[in-house]
Amino acid sequence: MKQNSQSREKIKKSSFSIVRFLSGGVLQEGFLTKYGGMAALIVFMLFFFIANRYTCLLKMREIDVLQNELRDLKIRSVEISTNLTGSNRLSEIEKIVEQQHLELESATHPPYILTK
Repeated sequence: MKQNSQSREKIKKSSFSIVRFLSGGVLQEGFLTKYGGMAALIVFMLFFFIANRYTCLLKMREIDVLQNELRDLKIRSVEISTNLTGSNRLSEIEKIVEQQHLELESATHPPYILTK
């Protein structure tokens, strides 16, 4: 009879219930001392992985912004280069000289190479 009542108590203690967990029965059994280190390690790793993911998302967002900015600057660079190439043509320079009424003319003779 005693053995029967002891086995019932073990069954009651070993079975998991929310009421026993909330009342603190888990702390009395030594469960926390047995698995507390592992639980703390798991919680630490969870925080570490969440923080790492958040940092990666911020970096990826920053990379996207910088790539968009770089693309815009490349387009602007091509526009400026095109404008400068067009304005450096001889015909464009002659038009500007005529518009500003400068008394300049194009050279009719090729340049001379001076030697010692």
